[in-house]
This record gives sequence, C-alpha cells and structure tokens, in this order.
Amino acid sequence: MDSALIAAVRRFNRTVTQRVGALDDEYMAQGRPLGQARLLWEIGPAGAEVAALRARLGLDSGYLSRLLRTLENDRLITVGPVGQAGGDGRVRVATLTDTGRTQWADLDQRSDDLAASILEPLTEHRRERLVTAMAEVERLLVGSMVVIEPCPPSDPRARACLRAYARDIARRFDGGFDPALSKPVPDEALVPPNGVLLLATLNSEPIGCGAVKLHSDAPAEIKRVWVADTVRGLGVGRRLLGELERYAAERGATAVRLDTNRNLTEAIALYRATGYREIEAYNTEHYAHHWFEKRLGALTAATVR
Repeated sequence: MDSALIAAVRRFNRTVTQRVGALDDEYMAQGRPLGQARLLWEIGPAGAEVAALRARLGLDSGYLSRLLRTLENDRLITVGPVGQAGGDGRVRVATLTDTGRTQWADLDQRSDDLAASILEPLTEHRRERLVTAMAEVERLLVGSMVVIEPCPPSDPRARACLRAYARDIARRFDGGFDPALSKPVPDEALVPPNGVLLLATLNSEPIGCGAVKLHSDAPAEIKRVWVADTVRGLGVGRRLLGELERYAAERGATAVRLDTNRNLTEAIALYRATGYREIEAYNTEHYAHHWFEKRLGALTAATVR
C-alpha cells in the first residue's frame, strides 16, 4: 500500500474527528461521549433490535452491552425482549424512555446546528463542493465496508441472495425466467474442491454473491453474480468478479468464462471493461445470448479493486 495514500487518509481522519467534536468528553455538550450519543441516536424514537445495532455500528458485543447499560442507568432507554404478542422472546430491543426521547430530540437538533456551523462560513459554491465531496467520500467508505468471503450455498444468507438473483433476472429477461429451462448449478458444484460461492455483506447483511465452478479439463466458469440495487455503483460487482478470478487462478485455472443474457447490459459492460472477450457459445444455456472468456495471468491486488 502506498504510504502517501495512508498518510492522506490519516490526515483526513484527524481533521474530521476534530471538526465534528469526536474528541470532546461531552459530545455536543450533552454530558456524554460520542459513542453513547451515537448509540442513543441510532436507537431513535422507533427503538431498535440490539443485534441490528451491533451490526449497523460494527461494535463488539461487550462494548455495546456496556454502552446500553450506561444509557439504561441514566434512564434514557430500556432493554428487553420483544413485547408484541407472538414476538420472539430471545430478540432484545432497546427503546427510548420519555427522558430518552427528549434527549434524542435535543441531540437531533444539535446535530443540525453542527452541520449548519460547518457550512455557514463557506460561500454557496463552496458549500455545494463540500456536500458533493462528502457524498463521494461516503459512497467510497461504504464500499470499503463491504466484506466478501466464501459461504456455503446452503447458508440462509446465500439462499436469500440466490433467490434475489432469480427474482432480478425474471424481471429483466424477455418472457421472465423459468429455472427448469436453465442449466442447473447444484450446491456440490459450489463447494471446495469443485468451486466456491462468495457472499458480499455490508454491516453483516447480504448484499451480493457470485460463484465459480472449477473444471479439470476446461476453463473455470463464473455463475450467479448478483448485487443488490441498494449498493449498485459501489464497485461490489467488480470486486466479486475479481475475487472469483483470483480464487480460480490460485487453484490452477488459466482462464474463466461465463454466459449472460442480452438484457443484462451493466454486466456485459463490466465484463468487457475487465478484460473479457466475446467467444462462440460453449454451452446450450437457454437464456444466454453472449459468451465471454478471460485469460488469467498473474493477478495482483489492483486486479480485484
């Protein structure tokens, strides 16, 4: 990693933490540090499941428990099982008390005031530049929070992604999608040593997947690449594709290939942009209109970013 890039990120982090008051013992003069204030805001008037808070904020369960206990002791929240009839008693929910709702509203207003104080000294043109730059930084930071790792195809998260993949292509294909007409991809083809399914998650929630089948007498085959609409444009599809290529190359594959439908225009553009060339049909997939192949050389970290 370039040391100048690392230094720039650290400099940016120092500037932001100072400007937003993250270093203060009493964030926004509310008598509590940033961690407690942020957790109170995330719980919000509607309340929130403890597990969801842990995933959303990326907090260690022990640290989160201590923060919740502090807010409870200050009579700002209550934490207990779901109270609705038929609710799962194992699911713990944090809920604001009347005092907590008052402090939440005050925190919300102070947050607006802080944002206004950052923008106020700037000209209108510079405000627009700052907000545009912030949006781009946020988008890139969210993209960097995506985790891609192997996952058994039988895992409920993988199943959810594969169902979403099927719904997506059914909506986009001419005449819909009938699995009975498509070449099957059995689970055993997507587990080592036959292949792998990669799952992309953001804050522990599945947001994409992709798979590769390994063949001893033919190029590896990429299948079921899907990314949720909510994270399109973050580079998740490109990362999944690169990681699948890397997986195949590390296991001796010298090429990968895939088939795709003519309506998946974004996918086709991605394949062409990442070095795939169109080839003659290598299978009889009912829904395929294009077939692509890519030779695998020495894959570097840059290849999959």
